[in-house]
Amino acid sequence: MEDKHLLDIYTDYLISSFGQSTATGLSRTLDGAISHDSITRMLSERVWTNKDLWLTVKPFVRQIQTEDGVLICDDTISEKPSTDENEIVCWHYDHCQGVNVKGINIVSLLYHSNGANVPVATELVRKKREIKDLKTGKVKRKSDVNKNQQFRSMLKEFQRTQTPYRYVLADSWYASSESLMFIRHEIEKHFVMPSKSNRLVALSGQDKKNGKYIHCSDLEFKENQSQEVWIESVDFPMLLAKQVFTNKDNSIGILYLLTSDLSLNYAEITTIYKKRWNVERYHQSLKSNLGLEKSPTQTPKTQSNHIFACLCAFVKIEALSIASKLNHFALKAKLYLKALQSALKELNEFKSVYRIPSA
Repeated sequence: MEDKHLLDIYTDYLISSFGQSTATGLSRTLDGAISHDSITRMLSERVWTNKDLWLTVKPFVRQIQTEDGVLICDDTISEKPSTDENEIVCWHYDHCQGVNVKGINIVSLLYHSNGANVPVATELVRKKREIKDLKTGKVKRKSDVNKNQQFRSMLKEFQRTQTPYRYVLADSWYASSESLMFIRHEIEKHFVMPSKSNRLVALSGQDKKNGKYIHCSDLEFKENQSQEVWIESVDFPMLLAKQVFTNKDNSIGILYLLTSDLSLNYAEITTIYKKRWNVERYHQSLKSNLGLEKSPTQTPKTQSNHIFACLCAFVKIEALSIASKLNHFALKAKLYLKALQSALKELNEFKSVYRIPSA
């Protein structure tokens, strides 16, 4: 019970802080009412799990849940360039930057419903095994579980909560044949996910039996239309839609979208998939507003517990955002303004006490 009380205070601190999030900093903020050691013990003595996360977010989920909710899976890297390497702080390939970066790779499952976003499960990529690269001689870390396996594990775990939702959304990384089969047959949900342009598809069940496949990019699409396709290792037909859009630099982008829901039209497929971008705002807020990358924790246990606290803080600021009709950044700006006003007031009192002349 004491841990939950300290966690509640720590998450408030993450929302209110504008610098590094430390046990010492929180203790000093509270004028020593809670000791540095108490906060450190809260972060180091136990491991906070997805079961703890669900118990924390469940009341909020029950308020916003609908049959049209969606589950969104994506991962992000919390960069830790100066932190000692361990099983979770290691090198990962960042698809956004196109390079390997040092940090913690966090796979999240986000529930989106009624305009609200709630993280309901998370897994860290743990590279416990060290292997030697025969070509370079360098030692690299490797995980025993891939992200698609983590994805399926979180979906299965969330299914036990009996929370209503209709679609699973993710990027092409999670659209493996095993995951698509799992979503349709194991948890009996539909999905909308992008496909790589070189993925092989058949235009009929007979073509699939005959091994007659072509690349997605070689298909001819009518404008704003989708067509039925089959892919290897998946025993049901899907709709494939080709979305053409203009990027910020005015270049043309193409997105191929797969869905198991054959009742959808092109507009519905693209509209549903747009909801996936809520996970990008979630990642951005974790990093910019909640100190995800600003903790000096050094061990896998304290690092993972800090991430858990950031998820709990996200749920708090999301609830505040909905109630106040202000986005996360606007709320943080209000806190910053109040902090500046308080600092200026304190400064003027110091100047008065020590009789410092105005400029």
